[in-house]
Amino acid sequence: MRNPERSFPKTPKHKHLTYPSMASKAFSPIIPLVFTGENYQTWAVRMTAYLQAVDLWEAVEADYEIIPLPDNPTIQEIKIHKERTTKKYKAKSCLHSAVSEVIFTKIMTLESAKNIWDYLRTESQGNDRSRSMQVMNLRREFEIQRMKESETIKEYSDRLLSIVNKVRLLGEDLSDQRVVEKILVTIPERFESKISSLEESKDLTSISLAEFLNALQAQEQRRLIRQEGFVEGALKAKLQIQDKSKGKKKKGNKDNSSKGNAEAGDSNNI
Repeated sequence: MRNPERSFPKTPKHKHLTYPSMASKAFSPIIPLVFTGENYQTWAVRMTAYLQAVDLWEAVEADYEIIPLPDNPTIQEIKIHKERTTKKYKAKSCLHSAVSEVIFTKIMTLESAKNIWDYLRTESQGNDRSRSMQVMNLRREFEIQRMKESETIKEYSDRLLSIVNKVRLLGEDLSDQRVVEKILVTIPERFESKISSLEESKDLTSISLAEFLNALQAQEQRRLIRQEGFVEGALKAKLQIQDKSKGKKKKGNKDNSSKGNAEAGDSNNI
């Protein structure tokens, strides 16, 4: 008798497995938020990264010239000419789609992506002189900062770094080491013991900002835990005193009541 299992062809091993295509592994950068006229520096950083990721930044930064094709061009020359031309149009289209309608009406007549980029930068940041004034004002704001007694290290460092990042976005350098120095001389006295410990164990002129902040935050957390333990202990002691006081009052009331009943009984006997 014929074996029924042999009446059907066998499925090749691993035939059911499928492999992702190269297209599914391709990197797809997220398009930046639309620029509405505010927070230009943040938008510019994101937009620059996006244009670099899609290989269009050269068309914005260099605004290269498209050389006309020679007579009887080669296939390679036609390919390069087309790629460079397409990149310029794509870069311009990306900038058009990354601004609001109000901003678009201001740039719609500009011919190249570089012209659009330069216009938005000048319009938002001003010329070199006005940018220098902005940097000067931000540096002054940085210098007058002091940590408040009610603040945590994270709150204070976030406030400082917000100013520092604005300076950096304007093209000026404000190093992490300068931030460390600023924090060292502007935090409250409660951190003095930790700073002394760090000075003995580490070189504060080369310590990273992250390591420095982590050390201060660790001390701050330990201090809060000790305070919570002290408050909890004080609260328990207070409750125990109150319980004892209530117990004495109840006992006193009971004794007074017994004494009163006894006196009442004696008066009745009379």
